[in-house]
Amino acid sequence: MIRLLVATLSIAFAGAASAQGLSGPSSVEADLEPGDGLTDPQYRSDFPRNIAPGWFQWKDRLAEGGFRFNIDYLALGQSTNADLGTGEAASGIARFYGSWQATERGSLTFKIEDRHSYTDVAPQFLGLDGGALSITGTAFNDNGLLLTNLFWTQRAENGAWTLQVGQIDVTDFVDIYGLVSPYSGFQNLSFNTNPTINAPNQGLGIAGGIKLSENIYAVASVSDANADPSDPNFDVLSDGNLFKSLELGYTSGFDRIYFDNIHLTLWHADAADDGRRPEDYGAAFSAAWFVGNKWMPFFRAGVSKGTAALYDRSISAGLGYYGHNTDLAGLGLNWAEARGIDGDQFTLEAFYRFSISPGLQITPSVQFISDPLLNPNQDQITLFGLRTQIVF
Repeated sequence: MIRLLVATLSIAFAGAASAQGLSGPSSVEADLEPGDGLTDPQYRSDFPRNIAPGWFQWKDRLAEGGFRFNIDYLALGQSTNADLGTGEAASGIARFYGSWQATERGSLTFKIEDRHSYTDVAPQFLGLDGGALSITGTAFNDNGLLLTNLFWTQRAENGAWTLQVGQIDVTDFVDIYGLVSPYSGFQNLSFNTNPTINAPNQGLGIAGGIKLSENIYAVASVSDANADPSDPNFDVLSDGNLFKSLELGYTSGFDRIYFDNIHLTLWHADAADDGRRPEDYGAAFSAAWFVGNKWMPFFRAGVSKGTAALYDRSISAGLGYYGHNTDLAGLGLNWAEARGIDGDQFTLEAFYRFSISPGLQITPSVQFISDPLLNPNQDQITLFGLRTQIVF
């Protein structure tokens, strides 16, 4: 896999044609851009710009000079009727993120987060606490202060290739599609990065993307499989435990790469030297297409051969709807099997994101988990959620 990555990056530097980046819907680059980039936003309000115009005018001046940043806060509360566990969870994420366009084709991206829980169980683990083998509030945990991005991006003059080196988050670009972000789309991991992929935490790595033709691209990465963003380090240089990925995909055009996209992802994660994580590898397939700049049907599937990933096999399908106010609705259904556990688990999630303004979003949601794998005495678990985001 490493040789394949080197070969891919060599092709990129040799000058393969065309433009594409590694900034998916959950990346800093996406969060810095209001709206979705394709529909015509018609916001209901100008909050919070209207209450702090001087602050935003200062940010605009910095952006004209190449430095863009946001400070935002997200909160998620959930409750469930599970027979087991606490029945409720709430947590928040405070983030400071941005990018500096240091040269014409080079930029520095950063993101610092503080993830904290208001309850004994964070939303990320509320499903598990209630007996469902399910991550019901992706990223909303109690991990504290984290350095989740600090990397350099270099792009070819003609956009033929993109290279990222530093503290990277592989879930920004591995097996993504238009509804992948846990901050603006689905909350359940079944509909985020494929739950059969044992993706590592944010850490030291290198990733590259190239366009192989007018519609075909490749993205490859190597990163620290033992990464801990609460304690960034260079240990991967000595322990050599790596996560590797290679993705080949097709898109209608590179300005729509994360909206019209069909791809196959192969990945491999080394076992940890201390025995806390076994070797794992697998493949994932994803197909999503933006119809009329309003509807996004999707189909996603994955399989893994180890025991470290959440599921052994998973299939998800659903539909997204993009409104004129940059509202977003989503409906998804997932089937999953886990190695060593008898039975099948089905998950249904529906949400509606109200975009009050570019700086304020409110997202109610509901999740139904049928035949929870860790609680065979309960047929179905229902979970209600409310997520908010405010951006300054």
